[in-house]
Amino acid sequence: MKIVIAGAGDVGTHLAKMLSKDRHTIILLDEQAEKIKTLEANYDILSVVGSPTSLKDLVEAQVPSADLFVGVTPSESTNITACMLATKLGAIKTLARIDNQEYLMPKNKEFFKSMGIDDLIYPEMLAAKEIVNSLKKSWVRQYVELSDGALVVVATKMRSNSPLCNIPLSQAFATNGNIRIVAIKRGDTTIVPSGKNQVMEDDIVYFITTREGVEDVRIQSGKENYDISNIMFLGASRICIKTIQELPKSKDIKVIEQDLDKTYRIIENTDNVLVIQGDGRDISLLQQEDISSFDAFVALSGNAETNILSCLAAKGMGVNRTIAEVENMDYIDMAEKLDIGAIINKKLIAASYIYQMILGGDASVKFLTLADIDIVELTAENNSYVTKGPLSSLSFPKNTIIGGVVRNGVGEVAVGKTQIQAGDTVIVFCNRNSLVDIEKLFK
Repeated sequence: MKIVIAGAGDVGTHLAKMLSKDRHTIILLDEQAEKIKTLEANYDILSVVGSPTSLKDLVEAQVPSADLFVGVTPSESTNITACMLATKLGAIKTLARIDNQEYLMPKNKEFFKSMGIDDLIYPEMLAAKEIVNSLKKSWVRQYVELSDGALVVVATKMRSNSPLCNIPLSQAFATNGNIRIVAIKRGDTTIVPSGKNQVMEDDIVYFITTREGVEDVRIQSGKENYDISNIMFLGASRICIKTIQELPKSKDIKVIEQDLDKTYRIIENTDNVLVIQGDGRDISLLQQEDISSFDAFVALSGNAETNILSCLAAKGMGVNRTIAEVENMDYIDMAEKLDIGAIINKKLIAASYIYQMILGGDASVKFLTLADIDIVELTAENNSYVTKGPLSSLSFPKNTIIGGVVRNGVGEVAVGKTQIQAGDTVIVFCNRNSLVDIEKLFK
């Protein structure tokens, strides 16, 4: 595919780097030459210095022949205008990054479609929803619902008290066939396991199960569950505001923010929230605000180092649940090794949505923050390869696992005897580079 990305900010740059590895033609358009020329020198990317709202520059960026145009500049109006122009010039699909939740309402979808905008993405809102999901389960690193909750992926860090440690996976959950381990992150390595592999202490383990199986996953992982009723946030960012708006009103919430204007903004946009103006890196301030009495600490400042260090401080002062926004991709592994809790990265969330557009149809992709493996939901078509027999008789690309099948809204964890039928939604765990080859097996 030929994909034009307008905007070389955090989201645009990450998307360009990632998509360039997948045999796509990537053209990055931005007004700041120094940003995109460096990327062009180090990645398989074409760069064009210019404005996303200039017809001449859009033509130079090959927008008339583009399969997908992505507007992800910091300016919502620029992205919308650029997508409208791209459609008129001949781009097949367009996607605009926005900052207004109202635009995402179903009733507005056709309106934007008529303007030439096929899809909208609000990374901050998507990140907020992921944080809310993480706060529902105090013991998980990542919690992903698939096919409207028919199946669930749960990631948690294993401790020595887990009965799953140091036994073959073939013996794990012997009495519960609706739980399966689909990935293990060990150090810097992601393992797509077989029955002979073993879980070890400090592994981050990814399970697929039904909602009913989540409690058994918790017990077998040796984890305790506790209610989260009061939460301290660091940083009154847009993600913070959206997270608070998505949380139940019963939560007791305190926000620490150094910038006075941002404190006013969060007071205006949220209800029943106590806002403290101060530096969240100040240990004495955290102690003064009685951080040890809070069930959760969520660091959402614009600085990854601040978020990581403040979560470390919070854990040291007795907070059980910590979540950090880490947008610098180079810091994610380091943050995990420091055991700071759950990690949120809106670039990966945005990338999931972009990939969904690339695959098209009913396909959906979700990237796991810590593991080098993706979750793909694909629908099996009539007479497709995956319907030819039980899974044990079929061949799939290396490091690929069929994790589950959803039929008529009911989810079931996949095993060797599972037979996929036309119309089934199938949950696939695979390497990103295998997505195109795997998709062919479902057609």
